[in-house]
Formats: sequence, C-alpha cells, structure tokens
Amino acid sequence: MTLARRPPGPPQRFFTGNLHEFTRDLLNFLPRLAREHGDVAWFRLGRRPCVLVNHPDLIENVLVKNHRNFIKPFAFDFARPVLGNGLLTSEGEFWKRQRRLASAAFRADRIAGYGPDMVAATLRQLDGWRDGQTRDIHANMMHLTLDIVAHTLFGADVTSQSHEVDESLRGVLRAFGESFNRIIPLPKWFPTPSKRRAQAAVTGLNRVVQRLIDEQRRDNRPRNDLLSMMLNARDEDGSQMTDAQMADECRTFLLAGHETTALTLSWSLCLLAKHPEVLAALQAEIDQILGDRLPTVDDIPRLKLAEHVVLESMRLFPPAFLIGREPTVDVELGGFAIPQGTTIFMSPWVVHRDARFFERPEHFEPQRWAGDRPAELPRMAYFPFGGGPRICIGNGFAMMESVLLLTVIAQRWSWQLVPDHAIKLSPVFTLRPRNGIQVVLARRAARDPSRAGASLEPSTSE
Repeated sequence: MTLARRPPGPPQRFFTGNLHEFTRDLLNFLPRLAREHGDVAWFRLGRRPCVLVNHPDLIENVLVKNHRNFIKPFAFDFARPVLGNGLLTSEGEFWKRQRRLASAAFRADRIAGYGPDMVAATLRQLDGWRDGQTRDIHANMMHLTLDIVAHTLFGADVTSQSHEVDESLRGVLRAFGESFNRIIPLPKWFPTPSKRRAQAAVTGLNRVVQRLIDEQRRDNRPRNDLLSMMLNARDEDGSQMTDAQMADECRTFLLAGHETTALTLSWSLCLLAKHPEVLAALQAEIDQILGDRLPTVDDIPRLKLAEHVVLESMRLFPPAFLIGREPTVDVELGGFAIPQGTTIFMSPWVVHRDARFFERPEHFEPQRWAGDRPAELPRMAYFPFGGGPRICIGNGFAMMESVLLLTVIAQRWSWQLVPDHAIKLSPVFTLRPRNGIQVVLARRAARDPSRAGASLEPSTSE
C-alpha cells in the first residue's frame, strides 16, 4: 500500500503557518482541525510540521503499542529550565531508572496510608470558610493540594511558602507561553525576559525544595514519604540519585503533584455549582454512606457518584488537555506517512468531546461512568492521565485525593457561582481558569435522612 504523502490540513501563512490560531484560539482551533480534516490533521507552527491525532486506536499506537518510537516533543524544552531532568522531561534509560526509584511511593498500599493526611488537610482549609462568604475556590484548591503534596510526599509543611510556590508556577507558565509563541526559536544560551523569569521561578522553587531535602537529612526517624524513599533508594547497581537529580524530581512532584489535582477539584466544584441537582444527589449519597463521620480510604469504593463527578470533570476539563510526542523514526498513522521529528499532538480536550465515543459530549453527565458503560469505550477514548509506560505515576494518588477531598467539602458545604464572574479558560501547560472560580458558600443544614437516595436525572449542557 502506498501511503499518502501528507495528511490533510488547513491553509497556512507563509512564515508562521498556523501559529496564530494555535496560540490565540487553541481550544477552538484543535476541535476545528479534527472536525474538518479527520483523525490525522496536518498543520504547521512556524517551520515545525505537526499533526493532530484524533482517534483512540491511533493514540494507542503512539502512547502504548509503539511507544519506543516516540519521545517527548520540542515543547518540553521550555519546561526543562524549571523541571530539569525530572520524570516529566527525561527520556530513555535515565527515565526508566528514575521511574523505578520513585515508583515505591505510589504503590496502592502506600497511597492508602496518605488518606488521613488528605482529610485532615481539607478540614484545615474548611476551617477558614464562612457562611455566605465569596471565595475563589481555584485558589483554595491550589493551596489545599500544595499542603497535601508537601505533607504526604515530602513530610513537610510549606503553608508559609504557598504564595512563593504559586508565584513560581505562574512564572513558569508565563515563560513557557512566551517561548512557545516565538516564531523563530532562539539559541538556548540567548538571554530573553522569559528565560530570566523562568530562572527566577526556579530559584524560588529551589529554596522550597532545598529546605525539604535539608530537613529530611537532619531527621533520622524512619519515614514513609516520597522524599525519604528517594533519599534512601538504590537502583539495581547500587547507585542513588544525585543532589541535582533529587532537586529536579522534587520540583516536578511539587508542581505536577498539586496543580493537576487542584484543577480537577476546581472544575468539579464549578460543574457542581452549575448543576445543583447533581450536587444534591452527591450530598445525599454522602449522607447515606457516611452520616456525620469523615470519609476514609475504605469508603471510596462506595462513593460512586463522587468518583463519577471527578471522572466527568476530567472528561470535560482535562487538566493535561494536550499531550505531545515526536517520532524518532518515520512512522505510519492512519494511512499517512509521518516523518521523523514531526510533532504529534493528542488532545483529551478534543477526543473526550467527540460524539463518536461519548453521547451528548458537551453535557455534564456523571452517570455515564456508572455500571458497564466505561468498559464499552474504545481504549484511549478517555486518557486524562496519558497512557502507556509514561502514564502519570501519580494517577492513583490523584484519584483517591480528588474523591476524598470532594466528599469532605460536599459533606459540609454547598456553593453557587457568583453570577457576574466570567470563567475563562487559560490553556498553556494545563487547563486553568484565567480569573479563578468565584463562588458563594452556604453551610449545609443538619442532615435530612429523607434526602438519601435522591435520583440523578440527565443534566443540561456543561
């Protein structure tokens, strides 16, 4: 069979290709590419050839079946000044070694031990909430998940430094966006304002990370957190992580470990505010299962609606909304020849909203995750954590955390969106709300057992 020379795609400007649409209107540009040009759509960012892959079978080919033929794309060059050579950016045997050394902290039995700390941190956050108060729940969730990742994975308290971490993360995202939008790539050594801001962000994060490492080294008590295990872990040849590598991994887990979960919770709370009937059903389930006691890890299998809300939130608003790879050899995808070095994008934002795989794809319907329905989906039709060997190492941690935190919050509070506050999406490295998510809080009344078992009807659009 003769492969087509190049997949179909949109018209391009001579110098910039489709860079303008990609950077200015990404969340509309990607679905339009898929809708108008099919499962493999070609476009160009400056001089860089790219394809958007939009079918689960082809995504599985890239991420799972033939993963050895693909590496992380050029975009991660912009993240390396901040994340160094951590799990998110490293490749090959070095990445495999780092994954082995870190994986012990994310075993199911160890993750379960983090549950009480997650619930306790949530209660500390809720202590500051007041009836009738207006709050930015995205900012609240960022602080909460930072508290949790610091306590559970690093055995430390970084509450006093949460502002520094948040500002560093904002600096990282701003520098990433500026570098990505540049038509002509500059040499890595060339000084730019975005690079200076990225370096300032790294400096701020390093202060936090170095304090965590120093405190662990001074503490001789047996500990079960990630940092302690990384400090003591030895590979098959007896080698350990260097200090520089330890710092890279700590920055990676500190940032990635709280940003994505905070977004999952923020969008879950936002969607529940838009659909009070779902929130009422969730609270009825929680009342029926827990009464007035706090949730534990053992309760999670029964908190089905809480889990389904989280899954549906990640379908509509996947934190990692765009995943990239580059082939190290010429490959074939969907009958098209894809040359080595082409950037291949796969977007949960696009595939999760594809009517071929999800009925009423634009609607918030947590019940779609009930029973056997998820098993009917094609593999990789739903991939908020990626897939294959490089699937997010903390996916089990993130799911447990999201369900527990959502349960604790909904058990005690209801909330409504502030009517005049426009929620705008900011797609850079993750899918953030540009101006936060403002809600008005309402403390829940005493439990009413008659509310248990309330039905959940299909909701309207998201």
